[in-house]
Amino acid sequence: MELNHVIVDAPPRDSASVVMLRDGAAGLEVLLLRRHNKSDQLGGAYVFPGGKLDAADGHAGMLDRLDRPAAELHARLGEPGLTPGQAAAFYVAAAREAAEESGVLFLQVGAEEIALHSSRTCSRLRAGESFAALLAEHDARLDTDALAPWSRWITPRRPSVMNKRFDTRFFLAAVPKLQEVRQDDYEVTEARWLTPHAALTQYRAYEIDMAPPQIVSLLHLLQHASVASAMQAARGRRPPLIEPETFEIGDMRVLCYPGDADHPLRERALPEPVPTRVVWRNKRFEPPQGFGAFLD
Repeated sequence: MELNHVIVDAPPRDSASVVMLRDGAAGLEVLLLRRHNKSDQLGGAYVFPGGKLDAADGHAGMLDRLDRPAAELHARLGEPGLTPGQAAAFYVAAAREAAEESGVLFLQVGAEEIALHSSRTCSRLRAGESFAALLAEHDARLDTDALAPWSRWITPRRPSVMNKRFDTRFFLAAVPKLQEVRQDDYEVTEARWLTPHAALTQYRAYEIDMAPPQIVSLLHLLQHASVASAMQAARGRRPPLIEPETFEIGDMRVLCYPGDADHPLRERALPEPVPTRVVWRNKRFEPPQGFGAFLD
């Protein structure tokens, strides 16, 4: 991954992402998907499932397939500037992108039916069929209760690793027990379940590539030993807004986050001991003190 030096004046694009979790033998595991090498955004990097908001995500027919009223989802997301319908559309986008990229469906139907229809339904969704129509066909509702708002990241005007800006709402979600991840083999070429420690260790060793939101999110998840712990923490607070500030120290790029001495917002967005900045060093983003304090 190369450092980006372009200043982008276009407004950020609304998007949603799902940090999928499961309990493994070594503790909490996170799903990371490898983007196709030819992708124009983060090609070859490992990311959480996600993508841009579609107009259809907020249509009335889609919102009618939700398990909760839009007003309730609006309150959970904690963004007064949005309408209830706009807030609910982010839940839809997160679930739709998760289904398209990972083959996992968050539906409110019997567990057996989810397992039987997951692969076929996701294939049809990837082929362009309407998400609302597919849910209606199975008399299913989108399980928004499975999605816990976790954080909101807005790419700075000087993005670090790409030439587009995004305003991304991240959700935590436990993968339904009877479903298996099946990447689309188009946008995504590989899926890995890794503990946050293993993922960061592989990144430090140049075995995988990641962008700062994934790196910092994994540093955050190091605090949790189980899915239940992470989900409880997410549901117990308002999702923080993280707008990185970028600057240079010599030839070193620095990204700082709310709570950092060089960020205009002095209140921390993320809890201790998550670092308030990362630096570009040795062709890798890392905490100023290195990864050793977190991994060794």
